Amino acid sequence: MLETLTIRDIVLIERLEIGFSRGLTVLTGETGAGKSILLDALSLALGGRGDAGLVRHGADQGQVTAVFNLGSGHPARAVLKANDIDDSGDVIVRRVQTADGRTRAFVNDQAVSANLLKQLGVALVEIHGQHDDRALIDPAIHRGLIDAFGGLDAEVKAVADAHKAWRSAERALNDLERRIADARREGDYLRSAVDELSKLNPQPGEETTLAERRQVMMRAEKVAVDLREAYEHLNGSASPVPELSSLLRRLERKAEVAALATPALTALSTALDALEDARGTFEIALREADFDPAELERTEERLFAIRGAARKYSVTPDELGALAARMAADLADLDAGEDRLAALTKQAAATRNAYDAAARKLSAAREKAARLLEEAVLVELPALKLERARFIVNQLADPETRTADGIDTLEFWVQTNPGTRPGPMMKVASGGELSRFLLALKVCLAEKGSASTLVFDEIDTGVGGAVAEAIGTRLARLSAKVQVLSVTHAPQVAARANHHFLIAKDAVDGGSRVATSVSPLESQRRREEIARMLAGSRITEEARAAADRLLRGE
Repeated sequence: MLETLTIRDIVLIERLEIGFSRGLTVLTGETGAGKSILLDALSLALGGRGDAGLVRHGADQGQVTAVFNLGSGHPARAVLKANDIDDSGDVIVRRVQTADGRTRAFVNDQAVSANLLKQLGVALVEIHGQHDDRALIDPAIHRGLIDAFGGLDAEVKAVADAHKAWRSAERALNDLERRIADARREGDYLRSAVDELSKLNPQPGEETTLAERRQVMMRAEKVAVDLREAYEHLNGSASPVPELSSLLRRLERKAEVAALATPALTALSTALDALEDARGTFEIALREADFDPAELERTEERLFAIRGAARKYSVTPDELGALAARMAADLADLDAGEDRLAALTKQAAATRNAYDAAARKLSAAREKAARLLEEAVLVELPALKLERARFIVNQLADPETRTADGIDTLEFWVQTNPGTRPGPMMKVASGGELSRFLLALKVCLAEKGSASTLVFDEIDTGVGGAVAEAIGTRLARLSAKVQVLSVTHAPQVAARANHHFLIAKDAVDGGSRVATSVSPLESQRRREEIARMLAGSRITEEARAAADRLLRGE
């Protein structure tokens, strides 16, 4: 419920804080005292349209803060959670209106958009007036109200689930039909591509592995070339070893030469041994280089084949496997598509039939709930001076219009007099009639589909006597279930209240300007205000006595 409303620098209000309680609270005062200012301020706090004209003359900005105490399961808390706003305690909404027309909105001190504030405001408070388009008048909410009144949550969920299953089956069927059509157009290409990719059989990461292996082997090839060149110089046709060996043997056979050149022959022999050691070392190094030209060739062929296929099909090498799988699936859809198509067609038809059955059941339940609501509202109308009027729930069911909400369009209609044409409430009922129809509806819907705080703005305008008494009685009945605030000119309504506030316009600053004030009324002051409402500006003893009778409920 609404606990506190704080207003600062809005029109004629400088600073005002009002505490509210459960039950029925009435706001009274003379015409022009500022009752509408309070509702405009509350509407602003709940996400209503901003207006620079709301800022008090001479102030840079105005501000309205509303504090709500809500139960843990209140719909507003779901809105807060969905938008990551703290909902652990009271819900505090604040709206700042600047003199240049801009507004800022906050919920629990977190900045929010005006749209989010409006969404939250709808869950917190309903404001009903003679021409209010924010509450029961909106046809968009009528179907939900009938569902809430009839307790049709299970049926509504069944229809929503059936609709989801049907749409899912339809999407699967449409997707298969599209894939089959595409596959038929590209059948030859698909078979060729699948055959090519199946033979290639590329693996994820294989291109990277091959490229790295190729680099290793190319480096090994370069080392091997250098080693082989050195080896050929020592062991091939250009090797000096055979000639030097032959020279050494000739010289050693000649004793005279050997005697004279022993050191040289010894050095030459050592050199030949060193060359033989170097040759052997190079031979071992060649074997250890482990270079296989055939393997390099095979690696390059595989690598270039994978890269070529990736370029051909405009994918990365690692995506070739997935592409092959998709193409194979498309080809399988083409080859075995008719059987699968028949199965999915059957499934789509079955889910559609299941939806139709659930929607018909929900539609019938809605019709039953609509008749019950009509009867309940009809009971309330005579006391509200609408005994010749009818309330009608206009229900149109179109089996071909399948939505997640069912097949029904529902709208609240009225017939104000016998013989006249029924029609939508907003178009057919006059201002006073509309207010009374709305009140009758709210009495019947108080615990179902209603915000926890209801505000009625002068719904008793133009009525008096027994009708005003009937309005007061019904507002009191409503207040036993939800918090009710009513701006009223009817003493019969004011006398039914649990709490009474007087709105007045007082002179301030030596009479140079005026400001709106709000005062709680108790006992004698409340009696005087109700007497004023009965008698006008001159309060008589008869008016006071009549006020006493109203307060006693006589």
